[in-house]
Amino acid sequence: MHFGIFNLMGLRDNPGGVAGVIDDTRSMVKLAEDIGFDIAWFAEHHFTNYSVSVSPLMVAAHMAAHTSRIRLGAGVVVLPLYHPLRVAQEIGLLDQLSGGRAVLGVGTGYQAYEFERYGADVAKKTEIFLEYWSVVEQVLAEGRVAFEGKHITVPETAITVRPVQQPMPPVYCTSPHPPILKALSKWGGVPFITAGWRGSDALFGIAEQVRASWVQGGLDGPTMPVALQQYIHVTDSASEALEAAERARYVGRMVHGLRSNVLTLDGSFVEAAPIPDEPPLETFRDNLLIGDPHHVAERLVQEIRRLNPQHYNCFFQFGDMPVARARRALERFGAEVLPLVEREVGALSAIGKPVPVAAE
Repeated sequence: MHFGIFNLMGLRDNPGGVAGVIDDTRSMVKLAEDIGFDIAWFAEHHFTNYSVSVSPLMVAAHMAAHTSRIRLGAGVVVLPLYHPLRVAQEIGLLDQLSGGRAVLGVGTGYQAYEFERYGADVAKKTEIFLEYWSVVEQVLAEGRVAFEGKHITVPETAITVRPVQQPMPPVYCTSPHPPILKALSKWGGVPFITAGWRGSDALFGIAEQVRASWVQGGLDGPTMPVALQQYIHVTDSASEALEAAERARYVGRMVHGLRSNVLTLDGSFVEAAPIPDEPPLETFRDNLLIGDPHHVAERLVQEIRRLNPQHYNCFFQFGDMPVARARRALERFGAEVLPLVEREVGALSAIGKPVPVAAE
């Protein structure tokens, strides 16, 4: 198992505005690399302050110039919003620019507000994804593409810019649809799951739902790889823990509004109304990995033992958290939490390998 750092790049109260969010992200990624994290992930969202990362490939290319070892992941490319021939070439270019450090996360997207403004049909996102992926995989793996489908037609085309990593960079996927999981399994695609503010218990349930979809796609359930993502804040302060929970709640409120497409906007800023039947702030804190090093380590060990993840993605700077606090939490995670985890589960490099199926 290896660790990642997730960068949503949300804008709330950052004193530097958009430029401040970018500066903070650069700072967090460089620190994560120093600590030994394996992947830095960059979100993709459009038109609102939920995220200023409108192009994860552009952000990853920028970060490639400021790092030397850490891999750089699109988390994720919302494939239905692109022309697949263009985005496939940009993926290849990122891998060239970074010296073979690109990681490809793909998904269908979920925000109707974004789809409407790009003239895309969110109701057809799965079938569009599958056609576009057929183009992308040909470009990356073969360097040549020809495709004729319902949503896209590409004439015979040879490609100059291809990835350093062949046949393509490592692939992760946030879509739980069986045909998508099946299509990506050809390339070792790893399902990427998160429960947002609902935390560990919900994460376990989602993992089983994805495993059922994996099986529906004709794949072997017990050996399904999995990548997890969780909000994390390491602190000994009870008041700071609740402040972190409030920022997680803010993100959760925005997600609810964007997912339901029932939005109130102040310019491009989402007015984050309470979630229906919203629980108290303490529930947000308790659901997430927020607390002192021993508490965070205990929760992390529980998830590792239950789900055997191949990758664990850590969301530290959620809700535009002040970067000094986010950096301190990341530093303590590396220095105090990870040694406690390894004391319980052993070498992290041994985690995440497929569980052998017992012979009957």
